[in-house]
Amino acid sequence: MAFDIEMIKKVYANFGPRVEAARKLVGRPLTLSEKILYTHLWDGNTNTAYTRGTDYVDFAPDRVAMQDATAQMALLQFMQAGRPRVAVPSTVHCDHLITAKNGAEIDLPAANTESKEVFDFLASVSNKYGIGFWKPGAGIIHQVVLENYAFPGGMMIGTDSHTVNAGGLGMVAIGVGGADACDVMAGLPWELKFPKLIGIKLTGKLSGWVSAKDVILKVAGILTVKGGTGAIVEYFGEGATSMSCTGKGTICNMGAEIGATTSTFGYDESMERYLRATDRAEVADAANAIKEHLTGDAEVYAEPEKYFDQIIEINLSELEPYLNGPFTPDLATPISKMKEVAAANGWPMKIDVGLIGSCTNSSYEDISRAISIAKQVSEKGLTAKSEYCINPGSEQIRYTIQRDGFLDVFKSIGAKVFTNACGPCIGMWDRVGSDKQERNTIVHSFNRNFAKRADGNPNTFAFVGSPELVTALAIAGDLSFNPLTDTLTNDKGEQVKLDAPTGFELPTQGFAVEDAGYQKPAEDGSKVEVLVSPTSHRLQLLDPFTPWEGTDLKGLKLLIKAKGKCTTDHISMAGPWLKFRGHLDNISNNMLIGAVNYFNEKTDSVKNELTGEYGPVPATQRDYKAAGLGSIVVGDENYGEGSSREHAAMEPRHLGVRAVLVKSFARIHETNLKKQGMLGLTFVNKEDYDKILEGDVIDIIGLTTFTPDVPLTLVLNHADGTKEEISVNHSYNEQQIEWFKAGGALNIIRRDAAAKNA
Repeated sequence: MAFDIEMIKKVYANFGPRVEAARKLVGRPLTLSEKILYTHLWDGNTNTAYTRGTDYVDFAPDRVAMQDATAQMALLQFMQAGRPRVAVPSTVHCDHLITAKNGAEIDLPAANTESKEVFDFLASVSNKYGIGFWKPGAGIIHQVVLENYAFPGGMMIGTDSHTVNAGGLGMVAIGVGGADACDVMAGLPWELKFPKLIGIKLTGKLSGWVSAKDVILKVAGILTVKGGTGAIVEYFGEGATSMSCTGKGTICNMGAEIGATTSTFGYDESMERYLRATDRAEVADAANAIKEHLTGDAEVYAEPEKYFDQIIEINLSELEPYLNGPFTPDLATPISKMKEVAAANGWPMKIDVGLIGSCTNSSYEDISRAISIAKQVSEKGLTAKSEYCINPGSEQIRYTIQRDGFLDVFKSIGAKVFTNACGPCIGMWDRVGSDKQERNTIVHSFNRNFAKRADGNPNTFAFVGSPELVTALAIAGDLSFNPLTDTLTNDKGEQVKLDAPTGFELPTQGFAVEDAGYQKPAEDGSKVEVLVSPTSHRLQLLDPFTPWEGTDLKGLKLLIKAKGKCTTDHISMAGPWLKFRGHLDNISNNMLIGAVNYFNEKTDSVKNELTGEYGPVPATQRDYKAAGLGSIVVGDENYGEGSSREHAAMEPRHLGVRAVLVKSFARIHETNLKKQGMLGLTFVNKEDYDKILEGDVIDIIGLTTFTPDVPLTLVLNHADGTKEEISVNHSYNEQQIEWFKAGGALNIIRRDAAAKNA
């Protein structure tokens, strides 16, 4: 069935006229990204031509999606906003809080018991405020959104960085923090700096072992983890239209790994096929009626260098499979080079586990191509050398692949089928033996492979590949195996070669499901009660953050000078900490415990200037807070890359950190800091990072005249009695400065709601 069809029809009714107005305004043809942005302006009036990468713009997203780990804090904030019901269609998806260990039959009931309090809270708050609720086991948020809610030309935000997956259905879908989601659900505009545009022209056609996954693995190698920052990546060309809708989703999903605001594709026949296959013919018909507006103008794609800030061209016919990693998703190695590269780097060659599925690669096409490889184990007399696990993306996918016999094939090679949930991809993998921290290699079809990400073991070398390549490598058990050229020894001692994968874009018998796991909210939620126990260790009602005191910030302790990569996983780890995502004080005990201290090269070990001793980061900061002392965190490049989790901003705020000073920020994290009333600052001269010394006491000067585009001054009071001044930049506009002064954006929402109801 088509959810929110009337909303979609309303978007489409305005789409054409707004595109025409935007094209006239800017005086040139438009990219798809620009069309979607200009048709979703908050005031609905196309009267300003915005400058990419410079102008902050208010938008009106069509919908909001949240997963259970981030929804807790988003909805705890929304409960404080004073609104009776969400202003736009919104959903919650329970996919993060399910540990993968023994298989779905055991793991799902265990999760329902362990996290009952949280699931009940999310179900009740969804029921009260008009939010669609997808139960534990229903599936991974991004797969469920693609199957049910995504639509061409739409704009959505989601409290997960891989919300961008919906670009596979022609959306501008953007990952945000919970405070942004709270604003939109409360009926307020959503602010974004107008993105730059990167165009990727795809020529040729995928064939053989090459899949859509290899396109984004190649792109990640080109752009690196921050090359897409502040930009929308728009794919086009014959190669784009020749691939499946779900393949497009895979490419967009991992756009988060290059830091892109989002990625998208123009509406085409593959999207129409997918909409009809997922029981949304009404959406397909509506999209067909305005399809000329749901892709970039022909002139744009004919001469893309005139319309994009950067152009990349990839010939799919010449592409080969890639395996990216370890420890970063942009370390791209063609499979033909892996043997020599792995040997040169001393990576463990034996593959212990192969894992497929996740929100990135759990489509029917993905599974069917992996099955075509798995079938060859019995057909060719082989034995899989590695463990093999699968996370189906949704109950609809799981039910359909069970009906079609795929799960039986997987089980025949020893596969373990986990719950329709994130599992190992988000660190919810209770892997036997990982506590020994032994060096080992795993291969998976997930999107991220940071150290400790999957199993908590810093010595697990994780490599990212397509489901079919992962399956082949798991059968071989050897990182150096190249299925395009190499052979395996079967049970008769013969050398056999794996045939190239084949699959089905969509199930020939259609999708099927008995219970998709959806709970419709109450028509009138006014009498629904949401209970949060004051003694709960999982949930905690929020208190407003304190407004700015109106003075410059002086005497700030240097909490930590983080060295190198510092992702949101380093700032606020997932895995076992997910259970505290609804309890700000408890989860704050993981604040920055993964960051490397520049001064001693250790994690979770900083000097406490009150005691002179080294200790854990959270405990040290709690000492400063108890003494009434603020602090500052200093970081390196692309600080806060990775997940959209706003806990990485809320925890420092809660514990008394006043500012974060870095060489550069990842987009979502910088916004999250601003929303929580924090100062996010960048060095004017990146070399000044080296001037920050252990024991520094820091003053931030210029806040009493805090103004857009005017740098602030930091005074570094060194332990030896000397002082240095450095200039620091900020990107705060007038509205964001008001967030800082109010102590956070939510305080303004709460104040305005109270005034309205007075």
